[in-house]
Amino acid sequence: MIVQTLKDFLFIALELTILFIGISFLISLLQCFIPFEKLEKKLAGKNKIIAAFGAVLFAFITPFCSCSTIPVVVNMLKRKLPFGIVMIFLFSSPVLDPTIITIMGVILGWKVAIIYTVVTTFFSIVIGFALESFGFEKYVKNVIMSGYDEKGKRFNIKEAFKDTVSLIKSVFPYLLIGAAIGSIINGLVPTEWISNTFGSDHWWLIPLAAVLGIPLYIRLSSMIPISQILILKGMALGPVMAMMISSAGASLPEVILLKSIFKQQLVITFVIAVITMSTFAGFIFYLI
Repeated sequence: MIVQTLKDFLFIALELTILFIGISFLISLLQCFIPFEKLEKKLAGKNKIIAAFGAVLFAFITPFCSCSTIPVVVNMLKRKLPFGIVMIFLFSSPVLDPTIITIMGVILGWKVAIIYTVVTTFFSIVIGFALESFGFEKYVKNVIMSGYDEKGKRFNIKEAFKDTVSLIKSVFPYLLIGAAIGSIINGLVPTEWISNTFGSDHWWLIPLAAVLGIPLYIRLSSMIPISQILILKGMALGPVMAMMISSAGASLPEVILLKSIFKQQLVITFVIAVITMSTFAGFIFYLI
């Protein structure tokens, strides 16, 4: 049993590492063709729909975890970008990662990856504009942070390699954690128990999974292999996706960091919004 669990761990870790390095390197090369300055002008433009999708695109092409998103958000606020557009970026950046979505497509299926992308994009835009319309901008603290300035890069294979190495260093521990948890679940947790407990049609499992995902701080890179094993073991897709989105979208460390730039009212609303987004997304996958 232990030998098989170790084999599963090595296989999952190797598979994810190869996928992650290859896709990350390609994305890093492609970023040199992205006109960041023009994109920022679109974010500040009068056309809110274009600006909203621009914010999602910006979130997609700058793959950050929830914590490293905060300095970018502060600088966007400092540059006087519309509050709703900044919130759209804040919600979509941790959950829309091109590398992870590609791995999701390979591991969980492209139908799941496409639905995941559409659902998280939709709810990020809706929540961002809702917070702006309800006047939550008044709950932003006067915080100034510098040091982040994303500009277009020149096509440089060495720089792309450096970026890939830097990214894999930050993500690799979480990838290994996810592979380890996934292999342990696969080898030691009985299939019947997972299937009977979490594979039923009980609707309350979805909001419960969404709430439990936040204190877990499971990054998407860790959650992909865990999700694969849980689904193979019989866990319903709805709770799995709800937990995945909430853990990536509002981790406990991120919430603590947000308290430094947002007042309590906005922090609480942010957490509730992520749980709501995760729950609705879970129900969508449940119905599909």
